[in-house]
Amino acid sequence: MDLFKNIFKGDKVIWIIFLMLCLISIVEVFSASSTLVYSSGDHWGPISRHLMFLGIGTLCVCLIHNLPYQWFSLIGMILLPISVILLIVVMFTGRINDAARWINIAGIQFQPSEFAKMAVVIVTAFILSKGRTEDGANPNAFKNIMIIAGTICAIILPENFSTAFLLFGVVFLMMYIGHVPLKKLGMLVGGLFSVAIVGIAFLIVTKDIDVPFMHRFDTWRTRIEKFVSNEEIAASEFDTDKDGQVAHARIAVATSHIIGKGPGNSVQRDFLSQAFSDFIFAIVIEELGLLGGAFVVFLYICLLIRVGRIAKRCNRSFPAFLVIGIGLLLVTQAVFNMMVAVGLAPVTGQPLPLISRGGTSTIINCVYIGMLLSVSRYTASIEQEELLRQAEAAPEKSAAVLLAEAVLAESQAQSAEEPTSEVLNSDSDFE
Repeated sequence: MDLFKNIFKGDKVIWIIFLMLCLISIVEVFSASSTLVYSSGDHWGPISRHLMFLGIGTLCVCLIHNLPYQWFSLIGMILLPISVILLIVVMFTGRINDAARWINIAGIQFQPSEFAKMAVVIVTAFILSKGRTEDGANPNAFKNIMIIAGTICAIILPENFSTAFLLFGVVFLMMYIGHVPLKKLGMLVGGLFSVAIVGIAFLIVTKDIDVPFMHRFDTWRTRIEKFVSNEEIAASEFDTDKDGQVAHARIAVATSHIIGKGPGNSVQRDFLSQAFSDFIFAIVIEELGLLGGAFVVFLYICLLIRVGRIAKRCNRSFPAFLVIGIGLLLVTQAVFNMMVAVGLAPVTGQPLPLISRGGTSTIINCVYIGMLLSVSRYTASIEQEELLRQAEAAPEKSAAVLLAEAVLAESQAQSAEEPTSEVLNSDSDFE
């Protein structure tokens, strides 16, 4: 038992959620990789690769969650310039499937955008936590965040619109939670709305024009048009690589029923080219049924709720903003992936965090979990110190009585639903 306590430190609920998502991932990726098995002829190759990355990711969780959360600000500052350089390099050298998203260094292929997302979330949390006033964020926080996040998203956007959109959305929510003045956020929304109108008009005008450096416009236009179109297309006219993905994903969901066909019994996995990645949630529903799909959604909701509780217990701003940013990033990406799988959003290339088959994304998502656990260890130490101070102040009380009082006080605080503004407005004395 002591060995497990030393290994699995931090919030136990997050550990359970992480392990459950990994277990679902192993089962479903093994089932959904039939197309890779057929093309490679190696039955165990795809799942072995996935298990390797999950193993590396779990080691990262064990390592990261033992680090003090103060180190993460330094990691973000180092990653930021590196990710900018890599993103610029990948624009010219990393084109795969008509999109420049991957870079290969010393035989290792990865997506620089994953590192950029981590850097932006960490740096945004750092900026929001510095120089806070009674009215909220530092007056310069909005400008500094927009320079950094805007630059990163602008570089990512031409090749990966969905990633840039989700990342900017998470940053916006972090600024809102961090009490950045609503006037500035309102101006930002108005500006983005104007840009969106101009962008849509540009897509319409350039429908039959080849725009230099904008080769992804045709893909965006096609996906949006198909999503909003009410035209019924005959099954014989579906494109295997484009229309077919949406069609077979919907068939997988429609034929799932309550309990599904059982693990390994998917039919549509043989027709979905990205069944193990972008559309894995459709395979989860087909094999595990609506109950299995609902359970996956429940896990992500629990993760977000747990992140909120951890942030509420922080007495410093930086760890609170950090876990909020990480939680929003993971959950919003999961929601968007699931919406695509069930036909509620246009097709994108967003994997389902900790479930989809991947390399860079799997390891980075595990690092996020390690960061959440690190901050949860910090909040647990705060509670232990408070309990120790109470014991020293009242030596006549037993430890059991003090523990009961602490639990009672926590439940009363939760029932009262105290706002988190005091925590998020506190000084970030974490240097």
